[in-house]
Amino acid sequence: MTGSRILLRLSVLVAALTFCAAVLAQGSPTIPPERQILVMVRHPPDHFRPNGAYGGAYGDGLAQSARERLARSIARDHRLTFVDGWPMPVIGVDCFIMAVPDARTTESAADELSHDSKVAWAEPVQLYQAQGGSAAENDPLYPAQPAAKDWHLADLHKIATGRGIRIAVIDSGIQANHPDLAGQLLVNRNFVAGQREIAEDHGTGVAGVIAAKSDNGIGIAGVAPAARLLGLRACWQQGRGSTVCDGLSLAKALYFAVEQKADVINLSLSGPDDRLLRTLIDAALKSGSVVVSAYDSGQHGGGFPASVPGVIAVSDHALAPASGRVYIAPGRDVPTTQPGGKWFLVNGSSFSAAHVSGLAALVRQRHHSSGVTLVSDRPIGGTIDACATVERAASGCDCNCGGGGIAKARFAH
Repeated sequence: MTGSRILLRLSVLVAALTFCAAVLAQGSPTIPPERQILVMVRHPPDHFRPNGAYGGAYGDGLAQSARERLARSIARDHRLTFVDGWPMPVIGVDCFIMAVPDARTTESAADELSHDSKVAWAEPVQLYQAQGGSAAENDPLYPAQPAAKDWHLADLHKIATGRGIRIAVIDSGIQANHPDLAGQLLVNRNFVAGQREIAEDHGTGVAGVIAAKSDNGIGIAGVAPAARLLGLRACWQQGRGSTVCDGLSLAKALYFAVEQKADVINLSLSGPDDRLLRTLIDAALKSGSVVVSAYDSGQHGGGFPASVPGVIAVSDHALAPASGRVYIAPGRDVPTTQPGGKWFLVNGSSFSAAHVSGLAALVRQRHHSSGVTLVSDRPIGGTIDACATVERAASGCDCNCGGGGIAKARFAH
């Protein structure tokens, strides 16, 4: 072979290798959530090894490899594509993400896997919607917080500020260095696959309602300004005023909140019922977390997770008596933090839920029990009397409990 031919073949080989490297560097195309399913496989019990140690723990490399091989085998048997895995030892399962590459629906694929003896259960990745958005008029320095008058916020802060309480905000991205939020976040993690961490309207607004700094001469005062936040991004912004989440990202964030033993978990969102998320919420409640969710009046039972027993469901407006255990908190024309170091007005039950998460932090600071007793104007649900709620948790309340238009008859439940 002549030298020129050898050089030509080497050139072709180098070009081919360069092309392949470029393709690998780009990674595989992102599989949309609507074509993914979650496959739960029970974690086998630890086994005894000849060296006298027990193996099979979640941190054990051999055990992890074995579980992934099992998941890949299940994927092949059912004509699926293995994507990733997420161990969840607190609830005794490994969660594996698989893509449905053919014309089957994710519902039919999940149903098929649920009949496989190696699978605990399977479900499609669901989508969820945040329950709030910016108001039509946007005055970032608008001084009139509804809670300042309705909840006697300044007086409440003489009794409790949420110090020592950790609140998990499972939402879209939070601007951690916002002037009213700097230093308020213990962590700021991103659980949305294929997306970088960014600051977004909904998550930043919810965080501000809960824990914006007080007495700093700018912006607003959060309901629990001394509480600290776990910013867990499981949702993302789609254009102006629209925020969505997928079930897998929510499950990862919820698992992290349970693992970290968050005192309060704020879920300002709503969507379809989901077995994995329900299991994680039940685990959170059993571990002593207070779980607060936005109520969606357009869905049966207020949507999920507001409909889960034990979850505090909150709306921004008065509801029919048939609405039952739904609580009412400020959620209209609420000034709060906005990305870019700004402030804006927001509306929706997302922000009502944020108010109650902050209130729960005040209560838990003074009375650290597994639950929170809310006082309102109805035997079940109704408009919250924040002052009377904190009064129950702390003796010697020095605020005007029961004022601000709350009915004289108050009920604790």
